[in-house]
Amino acid sequence: MALMIHDQPSPNFGERRDGARPDLVVIHYTAMPSADEALERLCNPEHEVSAHYLICEQGRVFRLVDEGMRAWHAGAGQWGEVTDVNSRSIGIELANPGTAPFAAAQMDALELLLADILDRHAIPPERVIGHSDMAPERKIDPGPRFDWKRLGLQGLSVFPPVSDEITPNEVRFVQDLRAFGYPETPLEALLPAFRSRFRPRHHGPLDGRDMALARDLATRFPIDRQGPTA
Repeated sequence: MALMIHDQPSPNFGERRDGARPDLVVIHYTAMPSADEALERLCNPEHEVSAHYLICEQGRVFRLVDEGMRAWHAGAGQWGEVTDVNSRSIGIELANPGTAPFAAAQMDALELLLADILDRHAIPPERVIGHSDMAPERKIDPGPRFDWKRLGLQGLSVFPPVSDEITPNEVRFVQDLRAFGYPETPLEALLPAFRSRFRPRHHGPLDGRDMALARDLATRFPIDRQGPTA
């Protein structure tokens, strides 16, 4: 399957600030009934929202904003020391209402697009994140139906193969997720966001499996907090 991209320019973008270059990819879902409605909104100047790419359910990829520019997709949030996520990221919207599985053709297209982006920008897989990762107190996308494990197996994101357990410790859990990149966030918001990605549909209080997963992420993928904060 070859990657085919259709240009549908959006007016909703600006310059990346302070000469920033993309070193993050943020995945979203549109939370709208159809790709056509999402495309109209992302290209409407009245809404002041956009992304670099939109992938429809059938796998068609639309380029809305040039990768060299700052699309308006992430909003308030943080990953590591990066507080202006829009200036440091490429945003990918997946047409999905938020209550449906992600179509096979859509995931196939996403894999091709991600592989191309990561290769061209030398972005490591641990810096492919969800909207809810960088803004766990206000965002839930791409949600528990999104197949992060599939991306991890392809080297297009990370998904810890951990099966052991560690005694639960709320302070250490938060510290480990901070070391991986999550923003400083109360546990009641951080735990659901973390589980949505790494333990979909799991509920209940913090447990030993959560701890082991967080420790693995912090140990293998500690974020560089010495770099620029833009």
